[in-house]
Amino acid sequence: MLRYYVLDEENHPVRVRDVIAWAQQFENLSNRIVAWTQVTSEITVSTVFLGLDHRHFGKGPPILFETMVFGGPLDQACVRYASWDDAQTGHAISVRKVREAIGQKVKTDETC
Repeated sequence: MLRYYVLDEENHPVRVRDVIAWAQQFENLSNRIVAWTQVTSEITVSTVFLGLDHRHFGKGPPILFETMVFGGPLDQACVRYASWDDAQTGHAISVRKVREAIGQKVKTDETC
């Protein structure tokens, strides 16, 4: 059974049972993007709110956010999270890993 979620004003997931309300929330892409980093012209790291629970097995909070790498040596690397804050942190970690993988200088105080 699919479990649908939207984000409240503070980016906390809220479960909804009405698929129409869920779909209307998803018409606006801007409120689903957690972070987006263009590392090079060929490599992008994207972190988004999925809106569907991707925890298919086991117990724990719903998995609702995803970071993916597009291009480069870590192409299609994917990490998923349960909260907006974890997704922001995970995005920064993924950007750092991509930069290290391609030999791009990484600052120790870098934030995304």
